[in-house]
Amino acid sequence: MPYGGNDWLALTQEPILEPEIAICDPHHHFWDFRTARIPYQRYLLHELVADVDCGHNVRSTVFIEARSMYRPTGPVELRPVGEVEFVQGLAAASTSGSYGRCRAAAAIVGHADLKLADRVEPVLEALRAASPNRFRGIRHTVTWDPHPEVENREKEGVLASAEYRAGARVLARMGLSLDTGVCFPQLTELAEFARAIPELTITLNHLGGLQRVGPFGNRDDEVLPAWRTGIAAAAKCPNVNLKLGGIGMPRLGFDWHTRDTPIGSEELAASMAPLMSYCIEHFGPDRCMFESNFPVDKVSFSHPVLFNAFKRFSSSYSASERAALFHDTAVRAYRINEG
Repeated sequence: MPYGGNDWLALTQEPILEPEIAICDPHHHFWDFRTARIPYQRYLLHELVADVDCGHNVRSTVFIEARSMYRPTGPVELRPVGEVEFVQGLAAASTSGSYGRCRAAAAIVGHADLKLADRVEPVLEALRAASPNRFRGIRHTVTWDPHPEVENREKEGVLASAEYRAGARVLARMGLSLDTGVCFPQLTELAEFARAIPELTITLNHLGGLQRVGPFGNRDDEVLPAWRTGIAAAAKCPNVNLKLGGIGMPRLGFDWHTRDTPIGSEELAASMAPLMSYCIEHFGPDRCMFESNFPVDKVSFSHPVLFNAFKRFSSSYSASERAALFHDTAVRAYRINEG
């Protein structure tokens, strides 16, 4: 593989910093036979354990839907239940202790189409039945942008639609949470949506959908102020949390996946600092959580290097603030029991 492979990642080795810090990694995926994603067609429990069991104190993880292992037949709206059934089995295997101390997929976030409005309730009930002890909510990504180069996941304005909001109210009434992704110009729409449904816990993925390639490439003087305005708007909504990660995806505009030797944690920490600092300044550590987004971000750096970088970056924060960023915010948001 030209980048992202384990042999390539092994070219950059570092001692583990502060191995005592407790970590909940709140964002990773599982899949197999995924031909649409290169270089990682397979990422199952063995692969996750190989990444996280390198010296950092990763106590638990959260699985986030990946459009994988859907049921091949039956009502379309119920097909995503297959993914939760699949992950529930991997999580049960992890709990056996045979795969190390980390409790993988201690919380599971599946998928349901909130545009079903009130009709989403039986889908959510089926998802909960598939994982009575771990299912915590759904991710419905709403990325939309008029530029054709952007991978749209939804139609324009879906966050303001009556159907989507009705489905979101069902989610909240059932005590479940919403993960979502946007393209950064949608952040103000996300803030309006969050204000309209204050009873719903929302976790915004991947630094609020910042993009610095394609139509947003070489335009930092316009893109970054717009992103900062959107982050500040979303942060004013107390029911919105933010995941600090996804920075290894090529769409963030860094060249790390193109290098002969993978980036180290010192340079990575310095590169992420302006973005991460701004987010924490507005959301506060109690609503922010460091995420790996593996294996997607693995194309740019290894899991140990990433968490070393998080530790370097956060070294000036207090012990309680760091505990929130690495562990406590995620455990609270996803209601995780690590016992």
